[in-house]
Amino acid sequence: MHAHLGALNIIGASPERRAEIEQAQREVAAAVDAEITRLGIEHDEQGNRAKAYLYCLEARCPETGWWVPLAPSWVISRTRRVIARLKPDHAGKRFDIEIVSGVSEKELKAAERGTVQDGEMVYQLDGKTYRTPIKTLRGDYRLPDGSTANRLRRWEKTDFKPRPDDIFQERLYCIQWIRRGGQAEGRPPAARQETFFAAPTGADMERERRVEAIVAGNLARWQAEGLVPDMPIEPGEETTRLFRERGWTYWHHLFNARQLLSMALTIQEWRTSQVANVGWINIAKMLNFYAKLCQWLPTQGEGGPKHVFYNQALNVFYNYAVRGFVRFTPDFFELSRVTMPDVKREIVSVPANHPQQHCEFWIADPPYADAVNYHEITEFFIAWLRKNPPKPFDEWVWDSRRALAIKGSGAEFRRGMVAAYRAMAAHMPDNGVQCVMFTHQDTGVWSDLIAIFWAAGLQVVAAWYIATETTSELKQGGYVQGTVILMLRKRAPGERQGFRQRLLPQVRQEVQRQMETMLHLNERVAAQHGAPVWNDADLQMAGYAAALKVLTACTHIGGEEVTAFALRPRTRREVTVVDDMVQQAAETASNLLVPEGLSPDTWGRLTGIERFYCRMLEMEAAGAHKLDNYQNFAKAFHVGDYSQVMGDMRPNQARVKRVSEFAGRDLTEATELGRSRLGRLILGLQQMLRETEARVVVEQFKREMDDFLDVRLLLAEVLAFLARKSPEHPVREAAEVLAARLKNLRFGE
Repeated sequence: MHAHLGALNIIGASPERRAEIEQAQREVAAAVDAEITRLGIEHDEQGNRAKAYLYCLEARCPETGWWVPLAPSWVISRTRRVIARLKPDHAGKRFDIEIVSGVSEKELKAAERGTVQDGEMVYQLDGKTYRTPIKTLRGDYRLPDGSTANRLRRWEKTDFKPRPDDIFQERLYCIQWIRRGGQAEGRPPAARQETFFAAPTGADMERERRVEAIVAGNLARWQAEGLVPDMPIEPGEETTRLFRERGWTYWHHLFNARQLLSMALTIQEWRTSQVANVGWINIAKMLNFYAKLCQWLPTQGEGGPKHVFYNQALNVFYNYAVRGFVRFTPDFFELSRVTMPDVKREIVSVPANHPQQHCEFWIADPPYADAVNYHEITEFFIAWLRKNPPKPFDEWVWDSRRALAIKGSGAEFRRGMVAAYRAMAAHMPDNGVQCVMFTHQDTGVWSDLIAIFWAAGLQVVAAWYIATETTSELKQGGYVQGTVILMLRKRAPGERQGFRQRLLPQVRQEVQRQMETMLHLNERVAAQHGAPVWNDADLQMAGYAAALKVLTACTHIGGEEVTAFALRPRTRREVTVVDDMVQQAAETASNLLVPEGLSPDTWGRLTGIERFYCRMLEMEAAGAHKLDNYQNFAKAFHVGDYSQVMGDMRPNQARVKRVSEFAGRDLTEATELGRSRLGRLILGLQQMLRETEARVVVEQFKREMDDFLDVRLLLAEVLAFLARKSPEHPVREAAEVLAARLKNLRFGE
């Protein structure tokens, strides 16, 4: 299928064409806004305009029979100190929800703990706390094949809201209003908006019912005309959770009544526009900001809704935000003003393993093993755009082509990728270049990538790391923030033998060169802008890319031809020479990441478990709590069982144990940490927390450590590190005192 971009001509369009597009955007926005205003569904009696609606799930407690609103936090706006407060209604066996502004810091802190905590519904009633696992509410049970099912009703094609007897109900609990007069023609700059939060009134609930009535009366027609999706959700890695966690079975179930109405009106208007094809792009952008998969962030300005794909997943929430249509101004859809050269541009959509053209330069952003299920995510948009699209989209095949997707990991992933890259290599000249963008934190996937390039006859000739994510949430969360750019050429003829003992020093040298370059850049950027570009997860991944550069130059590895090595089946838990060298690259990278406050000499003398604990404390101090990081660094530092030092192992809230949390059994000679000097220091700090004098603790160190005099300053440096990085104030104080005692110890004491 071919689609000529001239029919679209948006980026790089002439000034006249741009003016035509922008005029159409204004006309569509004005027409939809006028209809919403006529229907009276986003204005109150005082003329205030809704900026956002906040909804939450509600479930019946099996112990008390009360209906309980569900949200992980009841903070609405941190800057304005706005919270939702639950008030028991004993007659109705439910909770009223008050919206309170200007609360105290103590109330704000209390509201951070909502009615969903650690996978449980948690609430207080008449002085008693009730807890019910969410999986119990859903009625989870095991099927004979080992998979999990539950008793959530499967929604039907005609559904757009829960039925009265559904386990999970949906409830409007807060509206953010733009005060009348705080806007110019309904679309003011944000700085001129005067907004406030309020609980929904009886009149607001009447407007909700009006919207629901309009949708109920028109849904079947809208679906037939393609104004609203009628496409079922297929099971998959991402999509199955929509059935499992909410009972949703059609794509329109991901949108509430307000969103369905506004989207239907918007698509209807764009269809009659002279530039309807531009409208299809606008609609796709709007969908990303206008679904029940948009969470409310109380820390975003005065509080605000996020978008669906803040990561590459279909995340469902216990409370969600719906933007008022006032948010979708023409400025929201502003087009790029990039100037493009006047050249022939053509889209050719074919499977990557069957290219139709010869090219000197190929650019590929391939699937990252099992990391992102693009084929499933695409269906979120296809469901809305597939019926009756304008030209040139009427020529497109509106299907995610799941069967053609290169997905999974291991042998299936390798075979699909080899076929694609081998085909592209066959369709480029000998001096051609391929650019591959790749990111993954698993050493096994990088080993697979080496095998893929070998089997495709390609060699990595250059690699560099690009920071692609700049949001503070990702920086603080310890997520990979960038992409490795790999430049490949056809592997030159001739034999180049690769043996482990020869390649390892080359791998370490290349990793060290890459790391030193990136660390130097980090220092320069941090000095100028106050924060580095890359975090530890990025730097570790750059080490994998450096290994690719060395290894893909070989034609034989350990005496075996690389293509045969790459394509032969792997046995379960087999560790190949390539796996070993990629792991060595990860270790080299990790060993170069010396935590701030520790000297390279001290870092070099620490054991694996000591490095792991200090490294993770450093990352936690920067706000990183992603479990993947702990797993990767534990592997890199050869830690046997890192769970022994973990205080929390939830995927995005992981942390090591605090000094005060270690039990005696954690610090015996039977454990890695107990056998280490850090384990002795933790025992000493615990003694000081029990008011043992520093002098007594130091005497104990002397008796227990044969090399005390040699390691005294090392112990003092590690303690000084703990004094800066420990989240426990009493521990910081004790570590500071003990470090000073060791550092100032006079000979003979």
